[in-house]
Amino acid sequence: MYTLPQNRLSIKHPHYLHTCQPRIVTHVNCAATTTTRRPKTNQVVLEEVQVINTPSPQLNSGRSPIIDDESTLQSTWTHRAWVASGCTSVFVSLAKSIVNSTDANLLLEPVLAGLLGYVLADLGSGVYHWAIDNYGDASTPVFGSQIEAFQGHHKWPWTITRRQFANNLHALARVITFVVVPIDLAINDPVLLSFVAMCSGCIMFSQQFHAWAHGTKSKLPPVVVALQESGVLVSRSQHSAHHRQPYNNNYCIVSGAWNKFLDENMIFEALELVFFFKFGVKPRSWAEPNSDWTEETEAHFPQIM
Repeated sequence: MYTLPQNRLSIKHPHYLHTCQPRIVTHVNCAATTTTRRPKTNQVVLEEVQVINTPSPQLNSGRSPIIDDESTLQSTWTHRAWVASGCTSVFVSLAKSIVNSTDANLLLEPVLAGLLGYVLADLGSGVYHWAIDNYGDASTPVFGSQIEAFQGHHKWPWTITRRQFANNLHALARVITFVVVPIDLAINDPVLLSFVAMCSGCIMFSQQFHAWAHGTKSKLPPVVVALQESGVLVSRSQHSAHHRQPYNNNYCIVSGAWNKFLDENMIFEALELVFFFKFGVKPRSWAEPNSDWTEETEAHFPQIM
């Protein structure tokens, strides 16, 4: 009976109350709870890095079409048919203009209208070239294939000299056919028809002028070289500047007459700022040049005839 009081006293001793362990266990549980939250923090950080490092859409830097499949540079009968229809529509416009201007005793007005069409075709080629060089990609509706081709042209510019004539022109010839044929049927004004004939003809053949600008002087017909050196067609030296850094000038490919004015007055740079502040879209030329802009050396392939 004497031991029972001793046990009661020992329970009340302050030393045992001080070393009570449940509180320490509670702190350990809190530490474990903290460690379970760290993966969530890490997960958030990883997601932020992925957003920051997400690459902007770039041109496919794969192999050149001529390396993969040379048949893509050859003309098909469909290509030839479209080029024939485009040329026919332009010829009809020109013929009607000549006949009607003769009947009306007009000479100066149709000539001036044709000259205006030639000048505006060069401007139009530059605006269009600038647009598809800097905006959109292969998935863009309607223009996707042309955007991919023009942007890929910076990487493989020499492929345009390998394209057969109708293969190079058929896309523009198709557009010219659908636009010019209704005009030929509906209009008889010789002045307007002269403008339409010259403007549409220069636009349709602009890709051939472009191909000649990439040609070697010794391999070009003498008449083409003469037209290039006189400024009637875009020269090789002028267009070669378009394929050098900063890759944002000399877009016009008919005569190149507009290039100096557009570049010195920073017309395209102003349009790019308008597009950026209005739509939040940056042009491709604002990015640092990468492998998509760098020309690959021409491989050794036989000339397609």
